[in-house]
Amino acid sequence: MKGYLVLIGVIFFGFIEAQETITKTVDSLYKEDQFYAGITYNLIGNIPKNLSQNGFSLGFHAGFIKDIPLNKDRDIAIGIGLGYSSNSFNENLLIMKDDMGHINYSLIDNNNMSFSKNKFSQHLMELPIEFRWRTSTPTDYNFWRIYAGFKIGYVFANTAKFKGDLGSFKYTNIEDFNKFQYGLTVSMGYNTWNLYLYYALNPIFSNDAKLNGESIDMNAIKIGLMFYVL
Repeated sequence: MKGYLVLIGVIFFGFIEAQETITKTVDSLYKEDQFYAGITYNLIGNIPKNLSQNGFSLGFHAGFIKDIPLNKDRDIAIGIGLGYSSNSFNENLLIMKDDMGHINYSLIDNNNMSFSKNKFSQHLMELPIEFRWRTSTPTDYNFWRIYAGFKIGYVFANTAKFKGDLGSFKYTNIEDFNKFQYGLTVSMGYNTWNLYLYYALNPIFSNDAKLNGESIDMNAIKIGLMFYVL
């Protein structure tokens, strides 16, 4: 019995020593925040007169970023990645085809027409580029971060939906949407919780989309939370 106790003691203290060795072993070439996922509330900037948003316009974002440290402490880095983004905008801009199949744009007057759904949505493949500053160390996984950058997206699918007094209809792959969307981004926060802002530098629609004879120059603004994983 005494022999068993000695054996158990040897195994136990050997395990503790091994754990301490593992704990002391750190990765001096660590990388941070290579996967991301986020949710945003989508706003419209440069909004045309009498156009208003309604309901809750959501965005979902996820992807991978290659973290490239630039200094010995590895707290300054460049991130280059690939991601997917889905965004919806609920508003009173009516997108409707005429008898000739042409897309027309007008504003819904809530006093003369009721509707339960009127929105357009986009699906994008995105290329984020970030300049990254953080307070991380090889052994500290809870740290402050500020990531500022630029994001370019390719709109590979879009949809416009309406349900109301005019009936129900849905249009896909409308050519008047700009195929490329690009803008400035910033993420900042501590540990899990990070505020995120995207400000588009070009309009959602091309110059071919006209509202009352004028180009629709509104752009996307996205505010929300971004989460990062190693």
